[in-house]
Amino acid sequence: MSETILAIDIGSTKICAIIAEISDTNEVNIQGHGITKSQGIKKGAITNIELASKSIKKAINDAKRIAGSNITTATVSISNAYAKSLNSTGIVNIPHKDISIKEINRVMQTALYNANVPNEYEVVHVLPYNFRVDDQDFIEDPFGMNASRMEVDVNIIMTQKSNLSNLKKAVRSAGVEIDGIVLSGYASAIATMDEDEKELGVAVIDLGGQTSNLVVHTGNSIRYNDFLGVGSNHITNDLSMALHTPLQIAENVKIRHGNLVETSTEVIELPIIGDEENRNNVSLEIVHSVIFSRVEEALMILAKSLEKSALKEQIGAGIILTGGMTKLKGMRELAQAIFSGMPVRVAYPENVAGLFDDLKDPAFSTVVGLLLYKAGGHTQYEIDFQQKLLHSKVIQEDDLRGIKTGLNPGSELGKNTGTASDSFSNTGSKEKDKSDEENITFDLLPDDLGHEKQNPFKKLANWARQLF
Repeated sequence: MSETILAIDIGSTKICAIIAEISDTNEVNIQGHGITKSQGIKKGAITNIELASKSIKKAINDAKRIAGSNITTATVSISNAYAKSLNSTGIVNIPHKDISIKEINRVMQTALYNANVPNEYEVVHVLPYNFRVDDQDFIEDPFGMNASRMEVDVNIIMTQKSNLSNLKKAVRSAGVEIDGIVLSGYASAIATMDEDEKELGVAVIDLGGQTSNLVVHTGNSIRYNDFLGVGSNHITNDLSMALHTPLQIAENVKIRHGNLVETSTEVIELPIIGDEENRNNVSLEIVHSVIFSRVEEALMILAKSLEKSALKEQIGAGIILTGGMTKLKGMRELAQAIFSGMPVRVAYPENVAGLFDDLKDPAFSTVVGLLLYKAGGHTQYEIDFQQKLLHSKVIQEDDLRGIKTGLNPGSELGKNTGTASDSFSNTGSKEKDKSDEENITFDLLPDDLGHEKQNPFKKLANWARQLF
């Protein structure tokens, strides 16, 4: 049965809401979308709940109007700004020797329990990157294996409780309840990585409006995440100050003349801040210099962060660049020079069914990633923010109806599966129960009520019948 979902990417410069339908085969089909300018959000953090809520509500209403849906729950992105991660390990014994989903959940919950999560933080994702079964390391999928002991190494991503609470308030004020929270860098990675890159290890850098995110994916999951409070808006601010021109004009100059590779001696005429009569003549060499220095600085900081992760040697597929800033000409070439010896590509979000033309843009990788996350694109096993295990395994539950068990009629299994006799069933009308009570005889009582000896009431009834 298909499911309708709502994904909301709450960014620093824009808020994007998409309503989509997920089919039985986990295929996504987009029904409607809404995009609004962000208000009350700076560098990934909510600074004004009322303004943020208004922006979120407008984006949701636009999406609802196009899709013709009245959905009330949403999966939202949370910025890397206040996210931290730590590693932990869990070990469990396998009593029945076969590893089931229950055992995988137990070992991951143990790893979470063993982690030293600070009181002011709340867990968003628990992502396993290495399973060990008995003494065998680097198990891709332990499900169904035979073992006596299982270990797991996990990366726990958490965020400040206050930040999460403010996000929930803003979304709830927009008339929607949150049923999923995904780290924005994780969502961008889901939307842009292909299977080979997942296998070889890859770093995904999302260069946004006011923030840049870095996540490293190796060993089947996200291993490292970092945040930089620099984005394409900072280039606009730099241009505005250097050229003494209004912000909107600076933005237009960045879009039209922003080039990180080629320089030009051409001169352009720009209005001056606070002077409506006069204009400035500006060389494009200055424009190039301002843009180049800001982008180079951001990429150098991210390159140092990647070194700090100690995972650079495990990144065989290189670097994926996504986000709105990647539309600057020459971005890939500059990144290639800074991340020397590593392949670099600029990635667009995965082309899902019904994707509107204005969403086929690196700036919308996160929101498309949220849709794919809900359609099963998450890590093979994962504990989400509600402490539930997410997995894609089809678990066949045994049908125990009609099977006689040695359980007492009052036990849980007897109650729930209908394995006990009808006289102990919770189903049936009151009239039937009443008539059963009136017609009950000692002969109907079973011989075995959990005792080895014969039922004493039945014994008494037999003795009375023989006597009279």
